[in-house]
Amino acid sequence: MTETFLLRAGFAGAASIVLPTLNLSMNKEWSGREYLPDSGFILVANHISELDPLTLAHMVYRAGYLPHFLAKRELFDAPVLGKILTGMQQVPVDRAKGGAESLEVAEKVVSDGGVVIIYPEGTITRDPQGWPMAARTGAARLALKTGAPVIPAGQWGVHEFLPRKAKKPSPFPRKTSRIAIGPAVELDDLRNGPLTRKVLVSATERMMRAITERVEILREEKAPDGIWDPTLNKRRPHGEAL
Repeated sequence: MTETFLLRAGFAGAASIVLPTLNLSMNKEWSGREYLPDSGFILVANHISELDPLTLAHMVYRAGYLPHFLAKRELFDAPVLGKILTGMQQVPVDRAKGGAESLEVAEKVVSDGGVVIIYPEGTITRDPQGWPMAARTGAARLALKTGAPVIPAGQWGVHEFLPRKAKKPSPFPRKTSRIAIGPAVELDDLRNGPLTRKVLVSATERMMRAITERVEILREEKAPDGIWDPTLNKRRPHGEAL
């Protein structure tokens, strides 16, 4: 059996359990899947619930791609979980080592036609109104180094089923998980030069604006001026990154 066959078999096994559970738990509305490229790419999204990695992976898998998330390096050291994450080509992140291993794994995933899913915010948004907040530059660095297309996704609704820090889900009345995909973020003008702080911040800003535009569509309202900065605990002008 080939490595690709084993990988797809692993995803199929997980999907056979996870997807029916999600279908029973919530309605789903997906739009913009025509923007997904034919080959491997990076998908960047807002983070609103502990459950939204599964709903986002559901959409990606149903679109015909294998989803891969960035995960803390420590998880890969766990005896059982580590083997599962490694076998399914999830991407280890070790900030202490500068992310070299993450880049290597991510490049392989993309070259094999897979999808690397990244939450640029790094954690569930702290914005009091639930809008995307200020992001870190790691997603921009990975995108510019790999050269992969970057596709923005907005999510809304799953946080009503499982709010942040909730001890149990709230299934009634039945909730709807909504995902809107947008066209690729324009980064070509930033790809050929050195990865300076200015370049990384600019790329991050473009990603977050594209994600926010998708969320605006889902919420049918405009986002507030500026962006929530969790380090300052207030909203500040755009044009910076954590």
